[in-house]
Amino acid sequence: MSGNILEKVIDRTRLFLDEMPKSVRKKKGQFFTSLETAKYMAGMFDLSILPDEVKILDPGTGSGILSAAVIDRLSQEGRTNAIDLTCYETDPEIKPLLEESLALMKEMSPIPLKYELITDDYILTQQHDFEEDLLASSHPAKYDLIIANPPYLKVLRDDAAAIAMPTVVHGAPNLYFLFASMSLFNLKADAEMVYIIPRSWTSGLYFQYFRKYLLTHGKLTHIHLFVSRDKVFKEEQVLQETMIIKVKKTDVLPDSVLVTSSQSNSDFNDITELMVSYSSVVAGKDLYVFLPTSEDEMNVIRNIHRYHHTLPDEGLRMRTGIVVDFRQWEELRKEPGEHIIPLFYSQHIRNGRVHHNPSGKEYDWMVDEKPGLIQRNKNYVFCKRFTAKEERRRLQCGVYLSEDFPEYAMIGTQNKINYVDRTDGSDMDIPTAYGVYTLLNSTLFDMYYRVLNGSTQVNSTEINSIPVPPSDKIRQMGKTLIESGDLSTENCDRIMAEVAYGQNG
Repeated sequence: MSGNILEKVIDRTRLFLDEMPKSVRKKKGQFFTSLETAKYMAGMFDLSILPDEVKILDPGTGSGILSAAVIDRLSQEGRTNAIDLTCYETDPEIKPLLEESLALMKEMSPIPLKYELITDDYILTQQHDFEEDLLASSHPAKYDLIIANPPYLKVLRDDAAAIAMPTVVHGAPNLYFLFASMSLFNLKADAEMVYIIPRSWTSGLYFQYFRKYLLTHGKLTHIHLFVSRDKVFKEEQVLQETMIIKVKKTDVLPDSVLVTSSQSNSDFNDITELMVSYSSVVAGKDLYVFLPTSEDEMNVIRNIHRYHHTLPDEGLRMRTGIVVDFRQWEELRKEPGEHIIPLFYSQHIRNGRVHHNPSGKEYDWMVDEKPGLIQRNKNYVFCKRFTAKEERRRLQCGVYLSEDFPEYAMIGTQNKINYVDRTDGSDMDIPTAYGVYTLLNSTLFDMYYRVLNGSTQVNSTEINSIPVPPSDKIRQMGKTLIESGDLSTENCDRIMAEVAYGQNG
């Protein structure tokens, strides 16, 4: 009978969903886990060593779907003699449904079950323990298993939850990583937690403190990826790059991480598996998390990581275009003229070069009056910041040469492009510009960036963190590319292999 607990909770949840508008739940960051995903998440735990009474935490319980999934599994496998379940849920509208679910679990579980439903805020009730201030309790609660589908909700820096956890907040906070951090704190030593969360935390500056906390105090042991982002919360119609992680609270580095993937949340019977060395998944001083799903992607990571210097180490840096056109209408112009300079958009990047032919935008020019909006006319490599999900390449670049626009001392770059410049402000020589283009236009770099970042935005901070060959090899690649006259990806791949990543590279 225990196997029906989850299905009964799911049935009751569907009735709730029919009555509660999705727009209301979206404002709370509230999205419910499917039956298949809940079963899979509960199945990720290693239950080989559990105490006689297992303590479980579900910090964002909702209707009780994940709790029910864990109790079903424990009941079926008979790994423990008693269950002590703690649930946190602050939403008064779902509380009656959750209370029904908990009563049902207690009634149907063949293993004695006691539970506690806490309606206070999960973060705020434990903030003193987490930050270890004078109000911290001497015995904060610790658990054997923690499972969660936390709220996905951005909050302001002055939100009470963000203020409560300064250790993990850097930039724009989101409730999901605050929940995950607190849950890791709540784990017993060598215990495991399973979370379904957005993929956004794996790279970038905003999540730097969270990654440091999570990957210092815990270690990733299993990552599950969804190939189709629109089917993870299928009934909720959520477009979200989502993943499931299993984290063990330990200081010991595992040799490898299991990376699995499925098309959606309904086809867990068709899963691909890859054992990846831990050093290939968690790498770099910023502890970026790489998510390879094939041996080809593993080889890409190995190749890139043969070098240890980055573009800034070699005197180069990718920056973001300056002009936010919809905020600077007064500076924009439709035609050239006196004290008017060209404004470059991503549409001006074509076939490996940058030309100022019509972009399709209304304004291709701007006045040169505000120093903060303009930059010197010198050699750059431009790169589109945004591409469509279905496009073959994420990195789409072009070489910009100042000699093509000799009549201008200054130019403008629109905010939807990135550009590579020298860190000391000097002019980048032409072979180096073509060498940087060779790197960014290669299949190797494009694949690496896709493994690093699942979004369609090219983040300059992440590009600046990628290991690159030394500057002399970058320049040599550029000279070879110029001599060939062929800016294609295939030719860039050939030159990269020969000069930087070949057997003698």
